[in-house]
Amino acid sequence: MPKKQIRLNAFNMNCVGHINHGLWTHPRDRSTDYTSLEYWTDQAKLLERGKFDGLFLADIVGVYDVYQGSADLTLRESIQLPVNDPLLLVSAMAGVTRHLGFGVTVNLTYEAPYLFARRMSTLDHLTHGRIGWNIVTGYLDSAARAMGLREQPEHDQRYERAEEFMQVLYKLWEGSWEDGAVLRDRQRRVFADPAKVHPVKHDGRYYQVDGYHLSEPSPQRTPLLYQAGASDRGQQFAARHAECVFISSQKPEAARKLVADLRDQAEMAGRQRNDLKIFMGISVIVAPTEAEAREKYAEYCRYANPEAGLAHFSAGTGFDFSTYGIDQPIKPASSNAMQSAVKALTAPDAGWTVRKLLDQLALGGRYVTIVGSPQQVADQMEAWIRDADIDGFNLTRTVAPESFEDFVNLVIPELQARGSYKLDYEDGTLREKLFDTGQATLPARHPAAGFRQLV
Repeated sequence: MPKKQIRLNAFNMNCVGHINHGLWTHPRDRSTDYTSLEYWTDQAKLLERGKFDGLFLADIVGVYDVYQGSADLTLRESIQLPVNDPLLLVSAMAGVTRHLGFGVTVNLTYEAPYLFARRMSTLDHLTHGRIGWNIVTGYLDSAARAMGLREQPEHDQRYERAEEFMQVLYKLWEGSWEDGAVLRDRQRRVFADPAKVHPVKHDGRYYQVDGYHLSEPSPQRTPLLYQAGASDRGQQFAARHAECVFISSQKPEAARKLVADLRDQAEMAGRQRNDLKIFMGISVIVAPTEAEAREKYAEYCRYANPEAGLAHFSAGTGFDFSTYGIDQPIKPASSNAMQSAVKALTAPDAGWTVRKLLDQLALGGRYVTIVGSPQQVADQMEAWIRDADIDGFNLTRTVAPESFEDFVNLVIPELQARGSYKLDYEDGTLREKLFDTGQATLPARHPAAGFRQLV
């Protein structure tokens, strides 16, 4: 039986400090070049050389101002601030690659679905079907205030709004233009057949739309759908809509339970278990030998800032950790931020303190960190795939672009030699590449299919 093929995204953000904070001060780090287009096109070419499935670009609206009640540390350490728009990078990177996919995070809470649908269709056309959307509803009160609200909507209400947002998008992407509507018939002077193009009419609680989708059908119609919500409500949403789900876990057994729950819920929603590809966030420090990798890890830690990582986590949970004693137990409290992070942090047997969090944040971030030779890294990646039943990884950067270069040069050949990673790309859209179905659009069992020509 052939080995399960590992799926792999590079995980990055259009900013200086993304996950592993403080490493921008390392003398070999180039993350401060993030405003340069060449920084991104060079990265795209590197990732395509390594046969990565995609580049997953995170994003936030708002700033991290929970820790110490201000954005001071956020600004000093560039903790996802400043942060530029991820969508504007995609066309340039697509222009220097043929196969690399692009997953972009966009917060639907502050978007109009009518115009957002056009932006994504445009990118799907320009990339020849290599675009994906990471659906997020936000978790920062600072974002709500910046957008003219007193505070962000309550957690479950954000998902109710998201459900309606998706309905509008499916009507636009899937139902407004029929297959065969675009003729491009010069002789008869008919570019599109009016009988096959339909206005979308939607009158809901949150959105009202009456108009035609502005873009003709793109290769995937609906972009590949990513989602990262791990709360109970977030899992329900992911099981219904997502194709790729991003999780974060410290232990394989915990990840396996989450994966099983997600696949169970997908089945209950009328989909198949393998309709979900599950990606876990990791950091990798690799060198030709274990000793060299350990030395590199120690070097990186000297530049990392665990307190900056703590400030990032404060925003994610809504807890100001600066108000806790170093060994004071972190107790449950009301929060409207990331419910899964709050639940994990305050579970009765968790035993978290600020000291324990800082120990975990030695590299400036909270992802599982694999340190070792190419063989050791490959061993651990294969173990996670087997033991957690995940499909692949979102590989975050440490020192940029060094960490991605090391992975491409050292780990990818080892995985390929073991038969765990593809030797080359297949043709097709991002959806076809990930799911090997030969189908560029969403399958009939996905809820989007119910909106085809039903507007």
